Amino acid sequence: MTTDDQTNPGPFRVLLVDDQELVRAGIGTILEAQPDLTVVGEARTGRQAISQARALQPDVICMDVQMPDMDGLEATRLIVADPEIRAGVLILTTFHREDYLVEALDAGASGFLLKNSRPEQLVEGVRSVAAGDALLAPEVTRAVIARAVAGRRAEAAIDDAPQGRLAGLTEREHEVLLLVARGLANDEIAAELYLGRATVKTHVSNILTKLGLRDRVQAVVFAYEQGLVRH
Repeated sequence: MTTDDQTNPGPFRVLLVDDQELVRAGIGTILEAQPDLTVVGEARTGRQAISQARALQPDVICMDVQMPDMDGLEATRLIVADPEIRAGVLILTTFHREDYLVEALDAGASGFLLKNSRPEQLVEGVRSVAAGDALLAPEVTRAVIARAVAGRRAEAAIDDAPQGRLAGLTEREHEVLLLVARGLANDEIAAELYLGRATVKTHVSNILTKLGLRDRVQAVVFAYEQGLVRH
């Protein structure tokens, strides 16, 4: 779903995944207070999350990391790879660790927030993921992503394929990609480049298609991996 072309989108369907009932209840209370968000189900393990996601078809899955049976990172990886599930995954964790962030991005998560975030950040995070936008906790800076990606790039063999895909972007698409990598939302990109929101949305869609990327989170990581953005 997208919020670009709708004044009152939703309601967005949310699945809560956490092994602590009290945490699920707290998050559910915050989200249910919003007219455009509705909690359609809960799960306490990664395996239950996969089953519930298939059955309930939520728009967003709020996913804990450390759980019994199957952790949230592995569950995210399987959910993203499942063609029957179209939900975006928002990772919620109490652990401010770079390795969790990188693993979450690799697993295909669309967002990453700390559980001590303010309620309004959680609400906006769910809305952002439902709209297909990347969402990273404010505490998780671009420098963290840059360091993590630099380490992986140093260990990897040089691959010319990504550069070939980059060559297929127009000059304007390249500009938009750089702004996406800086963390700008569509409205901010539109203001920066004096474009309409719909035009920016089209450019982002074309960029993802040409680069073979799933979403904006992957676009951010791709830009860092290719050295297009540096801290």
